[in-house]
Amino acid sequence: MIWPAEDLWLALVAKQPGITVEVLPAIDSTNTELMRRARAGQTEPVLLVAETQTAGRGRLGRPWHGEVGHALTFSLGLMLKPADWSGLSLAVGLSLARSLDPQGELGVRLKWPNDLWVKRPQTATGWGKLAGILIETALPVGMGYSADQGREQGRYCVVGVGINIAPPVAEGLSTAPLGLQDLQNGITAPEALMRVAGPLLATLLAFERTGFAPLQNAFNARDALRNLNVTLSDGRHGVARGVDAAGAMLVDTEQGQEAISSSEVSVRPV
Repeated sequence: MIWPAEDLWLALVAKQPGITVEVLPAIDSTNTELMRRARAGQTEPVLLVAETQTAGRGRLGRPWHGEVGHALTFSLGLMLKPADWSGLSLAVGLSLARSLDPQGELGVRLKWPNDLWVKRPQTATGWGKLAGILIETALPVGMGYSADQGREQGRYCVVGVGINIAPPVAEGLSTAPLGLQDLQNGITAPEALMRVAGPLLATLLAFERTGFAPLQNAFNARDALRNLNVTLSDGRHGVARGVDAAGAMLVDTEQGQEAISSSEVSVRPV
């Protein structure tokens, strides 16, 4: 598989001086590798792409395995020091959705807090999962653990992305996966990476300056769960009402409207 590493680097270095682009044939997990490097003191900006992952990870520790050509798996790592980290995964998801489906005509929507879904009436749930996001951060080596130091010096942020390219074969999942090729015939992983990488880096740099609030309305316009009956992982039910300016999901429950900000809470349409 031919990757446009030099073209990617030229697009990214204009936004982030010093960034490098690495493409590896195989690795356990791009996120795991960049977190290892960060803990060893390597906090330079980098885009790390893997043709295949042997131990990819999703949210809540779920596995994500990418095979050559079947998925696009990469991580973007750089130092960030936003005033508020809230809503970062939503900003990342919005960036990906805009890059892959600029006008929304393909039906790419955002499932809080970090998945890209596409409406699929023929499936049991009515949705198919196109992509997932995993964000991790690390303090630079030698930095203390006080909150003030973290705000002043920032953290090394690793944004991991997994996008299905070929239609996946999977059973037993609550939301059936689908591939980008289901929406755009013949698109390849390198082509998809060229679409998403530059805008994603720009989104991260803008988030550092302004946070999530400027993106609230755009996220709500693509919110897959908005105005749907949903079930929370603790068994409660309610109606999803979009997200607030900090990226918390608003749910009307019997006890009133609640703002759910913990990414450990799973939300599913009824």
